[in-house]
Amino acid sequence: MVQSTGWDAVYQTRITHGWLPYAVWAMLAVGLVVLTISQIAAGKRRSVVKQAVVALGCACVGGAITWFISDGIVLFGVELGWEVIVAAAGGFFLAGAFISAAVMTHGWKRALSIAMVPLTVVGAGLRINAIYGEFQTMGSLVDYSPYPPLEAAHVSHATVSVAQWDAQVRSGSVRPAAEGKLFNATIPATRSGFQARHAVVWLPPAALAAHPPVLPVLVMLSGQPGSPTRFFGASNTVAVLTQYAREHNGLAPIVVSPDQNTGMMTNSLCADTTKVGKAQTYLTQDVPDWIRATLPVSGDAADWVIGGFSQGATCATQLAPNHPELYGNVLAVDGELAPNAGSRQSMIDQYFGGNAAAYDSQVPVNAIKAHAPSNQVMVLGAGERDRTSLANVSTIGAAARAAGWEVHVVKAHNSGHDWRAVNATFTVALPWLCDRMGLGPAHTSFEQYAHDHEEKVEVLT
Repeated sequence: MVQSTGWDAVYQTRITHGWLPYAVWAMLAVGLVVLTISQIAAGKRRSVVKQAVVALGCACVGGAITWFISDGIVLFGVELGWEVIVAAAGGFFLAGAFISAAVMTHGWKRALSIAMVPLTVVGAGLRINAIYGEFQTMGSLVDYSPYPPLEAAHVSHATVSVAQWDAQVRSGSVRPAAEGKLFNATIPATRSGFQARHAVVWLPPAALAAHPPVLPVLVMLSGQPGSPTRFFGASNTVAVLTQYAREHNGLAPIVVSPDQNTGMMTNSLCADTTKVGKAQTYLTQDVPDWIRATLPVSGDAADWVIGGFSQGATCATQLAPNHPELYGNVLAVDGELAPNAGSRQSMIDQYFGGNAAAYDSQVPVNAIKAHAPSNQVMVLGAGERDRTSLANVSTIGAAARAAGWEVHVVKAHNSGHDWRAVNATFTVALPWLCDRMGLGPAHTSFEQYAHDHEEKVEVLT
């Protein structure tokens, strides 16, 4: 994890919107126009037509290949969505136009055409990333973390109840901080020996007080590839909970994003395996033990949420049913039906030493059935353009409901397998969970919360 340096301004440059992506796309547009007009002015109309035909051919072929990878063989385990397919086709169009121009022109036009090819790759990458919302800043590309160590927070364990805290704030004897803060933290792998990267912790305003209230906790997992820093950079968790805290005397859950994978491209399956290590032990023993010892949190499983996006969501739906004594609530978006790092048999062989039962116990619907009945709570979300995830949340939700869980499933509008689906779901689910866990007034129905944000989500069940 890259720490704060003199390059902070560069690292914090936005790449999903703002001047950088717009400048890249503008340069591509200007380059294409200049090349086209200059050739027409030089009487090379036939060359321009040929370049246009090549570009259109490249767009068709590139779009078809992207569609085949996405929807045909579902290479990445999820459908990429038409926005991504169109963006990829646009990138192939520009690449075809500039490469063919480089072949058919000379001098400065050829130099300009060649220069535009790598810029096209950058522009297409920026557009696809903007659709997913995965990398928000330049720093996120290298896992840059601007947050201070948790030790700097001087967290107090001289706690009061939420009711006492509210009374103190109303009387004026306590004034909560204006906003919460993010910190880096090292969670020791005391029992698991798991090689986890640094965690990131968000402390709400109330947790920064000399006598903080006992608070609920959210354990939130990024997708794969991903990192704890990426979770906070890509999701709206802090924004939603900051607004909630402003309306509730500085109260909000503490959020901990631990590392479940050891590396950007590694998939631990969130299980104890021979290939990656004891990820399950880390997430169900080391992480909860450290949270309880370090932070002012409730010990009641009803006040603990585990959640995440994509692979992190899959982890949440397998860990919570297997450990109901720890995690009373699940908040998962765009998860899969089972841990996924290849075929079932290859995972059994490579991760579990040939033990099929060990793998099967990690499949969410199996874990739910094995620990039924349960009074746990599950909120599942999926982007409306992600047909695979919509089917997944329906299957998992039905299994949980049959096992006694309280289940709520939502479809996020204008999103696919991306962080827009996460943010739409979190906008509804996080305040509802906060109220449910006692930080606000008696909670109304989940459907009412969703109705208040019907432009973002639709309740499916």
